[in-house]
Amino acid sequence: MTDLSHERVPYTGLIEEKVDSQELFKGHFLQAFRDTVRLPSSALAKREYVVHPGAVMVIPLLEGDDGQVQMVLERQFRYPIGQVMIEFPAGKLDPGEDCFHCAQRELLEETGYSATHWAHAGVLHPVIAYSTEFIDIWFARGLSAGSQKLDEGEFLDVFTANMTQLLQWCAQGQVTDGKTLTGALWLQNVLSGAWSLEWQEVSIA
Repeated sequence: MTDLSHERVPYTGLIEEKVDSQELFKGHFLQAFRDTVRLPSSALAKREYVVHPGAVMVIPLLEGDDGQVQMVLERQFRYPIGQVMIEFPAGKLDPGEDCFHCAQRELLEETGYSATHWAHAGVLHPVIAYSTEFIDIWFARGLSAGSQKLDEGEFLDVFTANMTQLLQWCAQGQVTDGKTLTGALWLQNVLSGAWSLEWQEVSIA
């Protein structure tokens, strides 16, 4: 195995330079492009990709009196693959919206919950081969139940599960959504104490 521990600088020799760009499609919130790029070898190549506005995912934690932690999850039909998926609450950024506000908004709209404590975990790039999409990952606790504010045409089944159940679903292939699999990994490490979070208290309007 190659030892890369000494590498501490960007791999500038791998960067591709955009020479030309052609818009192929412009939809409601997605755009597709075909770019001409110059490779590190100086040869030219084509790159087709989708521009996405970015999104957030929230891992909402319900802490019981017995100390057991439950996660708030959703079931949602995803048309492109024709399946009902188990997912953490998530949604795309509105134009000009910051990620934290989006996380608060999506949690309330999709689940009806508001949270008093929030922690930013990190960023996920789910489809680096053909999309600019990033997903900002947030944890939320101190949950208060309220009413959902779903978009027109949006249908969700909100439910709770514990860590054992979630990991079992991941192992059995019942959870195949990439962001939720990443969320499960992050949560497992947080609950074990291997990874830390910096929690901040936020007042609920």
